[in-house]
Amino acid sequence: MDKHNKLYIAYGSNLNREQMADRCPTARVLGTSMMDGWRLLFRGAREGAVAAVEPCQGGSVPVLVWEITPVDEAALDRYEGWPYFYRKETVKVKLDGKPVTAMVYIMNEGRPLGQPSCYYYAVILEGYKDAGFDVDILRQATIDSAETEETAHD
Repeated sequence: MDKHNKLYIAYGSNLNREQMADRCPTARVLGTSMMDGWRLLFRGAREGAVAAVEPCQGGSVPVLVWEITPVDEAALDRYEGWPYFYRKETVKVKLDGKPVTAMVYIMNEGRPLGQPSCYYYAVILEGYKDAGFDVDILRQATIDSAETEETAHD
């Protein structure tokens, strides 16, 4: 790996290889992994929420590990609304059985739970299927986001 490049973890729409090819043409997938101790939810606009992860004991989120260039990272920063909507954190995952450190976008606090648009959900679903991930994890995230959202309004 080039010394200027870094590892990046995708868990939402950036799992979609076609979308990433348009946004970050020099990025390349290195493999799949799991973010253990995290859960996937949807936050943001009530009916246009986007993927978010948050710590959750016993949780696990499937991810793609990408190698990105500084130009790719700048494109991702714009897309993710960094640093206002998402911040960058570094987490450890396993890649080919070996621990690696990678950058991940974590949504900033204060965004309400909500449901993704049909289009956005389909983009992520395609990424899940292409990577061979368990789509039940994605479905559960929409259920968890809806249930938690309802209890917040009671």
